[in-house]
Amino acid sequence: MGSTLQSSAESAGQFDYIVIGAGTAGCVLANRLSKNPDKRVLLLEAGGKDDYVWIHIPVGYLYCINNPRTDWMLRTEAEPGLNGRSLIYPRGKVLGGCSSINGMIYMRGQQRDYDEWAALTGDDSWRWDQVLPLFKKSEDHYSGDAEFHGQGGEWRVEKQRLSWEILDAFRDAAAEVGIPKTDDFNRGNNEGCGYFDVNQKRGIRWNASKAFLKPAAIRGNLTIMTGCQVRRLRIVDGEHGKRCTGVEFIGGGREWFADAVQETVLAAGAIGSPAILQYSGIGDGRHLQQAGVSVVHDLAGVGANLQDHLQIRSAFKISGAKTLNKMANSLLGKARIGLEYALFQSGPMSMAPSQLGAFTRSDASQATPNLQYHVQPLSLEKFGDPLHDFPAFTASVCNLRPTSRGYVRITGADPLAAPKIVPNYLSTNEDRKIAADSLTLTRKIVAAPALKKYQPEEMKPGAQFRTEEELAKAAGDIGTTIFHPVGTCKMGRRDDTSAVVDSDLRVIGIAGLRVADASVMPTITSGNTNSPTVMIAEKAARSILSGER
Repeated sequence: MGSTLQSSAESAGQFDYIVIGAGTAGCVLANRLSKNPDKRVLLLEAGGKDDYVWIHIPVGYLYCINNPRTDWMLRTEAEPGLNGRSLIYPRGKVLGGCSSINGMIYMRGQQRDYDEWAALTGDDSWRWDQVLPLFKKSEDHYSGDAEFHGQGGEWRVEKQRLSWEILDAFRDAAAEVGIPKTDDFNRGNNEGCGYFDVNQKRGIRWNASKAFLKPAAIRGNLTIMTGCQVRRLRIVDGEHGKRCTGVEFIGGGREWFADAVQETVLAAGAIGSPAILQYSGIGDGRHLQQAGVSVVHDLAGVGANLQDHLQIRSAFKISGAKTLNKMANSLLGKARIGLEYALFQSGPMSMAPSQLGAFTRSDASQATPNLQYHVQPLSLEKFGDPLHDFPAFTASVCNLRPTSRGYVRITGADPLAAPKIVPNYLSTNEDRKIAADSLTLTRKIVAAPALKKYQPEEMKPGAQFRTEEELAKAAGDIGTTIFHPVGTCKMGRRDDTSAVVDSDLRVIGIAGLRVADASVMPTITSGNTNSPTVMIAEKAARSILSGER
């Protein structure tokens, strides 16, 4: 089935399990699957090691995103919903994947997310009460709250090491308009306003590579190969149908293949996993033929169902409060920031990109919160630009449950070429209405008494935008990804023609092959997606190990 490498290719060996992608999910899988010393595990990563200093300093995300050393430098197509703009689409290019360059926010989502997955898949093991123990298993949470949190696991969760007067005032203002204060977003509902918990350890980024891969790397049965780009999966026809028997890849300027005795697990993320399936001839047959790829298994859902959170960044100039803008725009301020981090691993260099969060409803008809705020004591024109030289804050808001759906699709047979990414942001009337409503709510919070003394002045999108239509268009001008792509290898019932994997994450129609990363989410979680990906990998590993022979 499909072409294979020439006989000059070198064998990397035979393994019980091959895991493709050493991002968040891959690191978890490598750890769990290699715990049995009798099982040989191969972990393949197309990027490099996570040894770049800015990965580990929290504020270093500014130097990791859109940096070819740490980011795949992907872009979306021009988006009609964003008034023709194309966005950068950061994806981690090192061990730890996106957990090495993301915002470090620890967020599970809401109970309703997982109960919905259970209903969509017909599998109650995805219900909130069933997945909560999996979240707790890997967690090492500072709080000691045994009902909702775990201690002693690999995935360290800590409080942030700084606060800001202007953010405290925003929290007070949110309370004044009916958004209560909370100290924990991870009990199943999320409603409220408070500081985010983060995946850090004493002010240093705690990525999946440190948490899960480093402890496993010393095991003699785990082989880790970086700089290895997968060309295709090996699929053969067998007595009982199609089966994945391994993988072909390029690394170190040479061609390789590796054999999987039991399973191959794709953990290359919501962009990488569907692309690898498509290059392997697994996907919508019509699209594969257009790309010049022989159809091995026609599976229409591969690459479809792309969902992402679009953040709409309102920015406000203020007076009478310290923000990062002024601190970072003088040599003395920069020196103080650097010294504080060097001595105490605290201060602005320990900052997650967003410090304060809020979950609320865009209108009373929403049964649970459908909006999330990320509030920052800074402002800039766009990501990558310098901070403004006056005090300001940014209140970004996103629709947690967008109805817009996009796709990821290869455009040719070259596995080294970037796929086409089309999120289709704001392509439904519902999403456009919620975008407008969320901007109106932001203005309501900022107009509350608690913020009055700071004299907030709206810079973006600008007070001139008033009607729902005007605000929806403004959202298209200032909206940007919050880096949460999911859903492109969605799980579902086996009779769901749009499903790619079943509820055990096995690729439908091909034995010996699973997908275990954010791409399997049938619907996006209500919040940041990194820790739900840890849970998905935990669940996949448990399922794989329970079926060992």
